[in-house]
Amino acid sequence: MARARAVKALYAVLLTGLLAAPAPAVDASADGPRTPARLPGERPQASPAPAPAPAPASPSAAAPAAPAPSVRPTPRPPGVRGLEIAVPAYVWADDPVLADLTATGPAASVVVLNPGNGDAPFDAPWRARADALRAGTTATGERTKVLGYVHTDHGNRDLAEIKASVDNYLRPTDAAADGRLHVDGIFFDVVSRDCGPANATRDRYAELRRYVEDTMHAVDPDAPDLVVNNPGTPIADCYLEPGRRTADVFVTFEDTYAAYTSAGPFGGNVFNAATGYRPGAELDPSGTAFWHLVHDVPDASAMRATLRTAFERGAGYAFATSTVMPNPWNAAPAWKFRPQTSYAATLG
Repeated sequence: MARARAVKALYAVLLTGLLAAPAPAVDASADGPRTPARLPGERPQASPAPAPAPAPASPSAAAPAAPAPSVRPTPRPPGVRGLEIAVPAYVWADDPVLADLTATGPAASVVVLNPGNGDAPFDAPWRARADALRAGTTATGERTKVLGYVHTDHGNRDLAEIKASVDNYLRPTDAAADGRLHVDGIFFDVVSRDCGPANATRDRYAELRRYVEDTMHAVDPDAPDLVVNNPGTPIADCYLEPGRRTADVFVTFEDTYAAYTSAGPFGGNVFNAATGYRPGAELDPSGTAFWHLVHDVPDASAMRATLRTAFERGAGYAFATSTVMPNPWNAAPAWKFRPQTSYAATLG
C-alpha cells in the first residue's frame, strides 16, 4: 500500500505550543506487553467479538458534520517511518464520536465503521458518514481511509457469511444504493493468529483478501484497497509470506495500558513456531504493517508515551484511549482525537 509520509520537523515546531510537555518516556528495553502465556503455534482461546454498538438515538441520523479544514500536505521522504492514528469506532452513524472524528484536523488516517457488529445494513446514513470521514485530510496530506468491520470467529465463521458481510459494504442493495464505493476496504476482526494445518487457516484469510480486492475492483478498477486482519496478538509469520499475504495491516496488540507497559518483554509483532517471537521489520518494508490498540490509558501524558512506544516497537498505526472494557471502542478518549493525531505527526 503506497503512502506518502510526512516530513515532520517544521510540523513538530508548529505543534509545540499546542501540546503539553512530553511525558517521561517508556523504557522500551524493559517495558512491553507480556508475551502470551502460550507456546508459539498454540491456538489461543477464542475471544468474543466486540459488543454491538448501542442503538441510535433516533432512526434518522443527523447530517454529518463538515470536515475540518485541510492541512498542508507534508509527504514523508521515501524510507522514513512514521506513525499514523487509526481508530476503531464501534458506534452508530449519528453518534457524537463519529461527528468528532469527522471534524478533527489533522484527521485520523483510518476509521473503522461497525454497523451493528458488522451485520446491520450499510445504508444511506452510514454511507453519508463514511463519505464525510473520507473527506478529512491527515497530517501527511492524504484522505482518511474508512474500513467496514467484519467478524470472522478465528476463521471458524462460514466463508459465505463472511463474504456476504463484505458485500454489505462493497455492494449494498438498498433502494438508495448508487453503485459507488463508500469505503476503502475491510477490517477483519477476531482473526486467528495461527497458520493452521498445512497453512489452511492462513489460506482461508488469503482467499478473503482476494475477495475484497476482486469485489472492489469490479466496482471501481482504479480504487486502492486496504485489508486489515485483527488477531489482537502477534501473528504467525506465514500470514506475511510473500505471495500469500492475507492483509496490508495486522493488529498485533489489543489490550490495556498496563499490559503494554508491564515489566515483561515485548515479544514482537510476529512469531514462528520454531524460532519464537520477533519484531517482524524484515516483513514490513513500508513500515505500515503493524497496528497497536491500547485502552485503559490513564491520561494524555500516558497517551503520548504509548504512541512513542508503539513507534519504537515497529507499529505504523496506533490508537490510545482512556475508555475501558467491555467495549473500549464505543466512546471517545478523554482527550478526544486532535491531541493524538497531532502528536503522532511529530514521530519519525
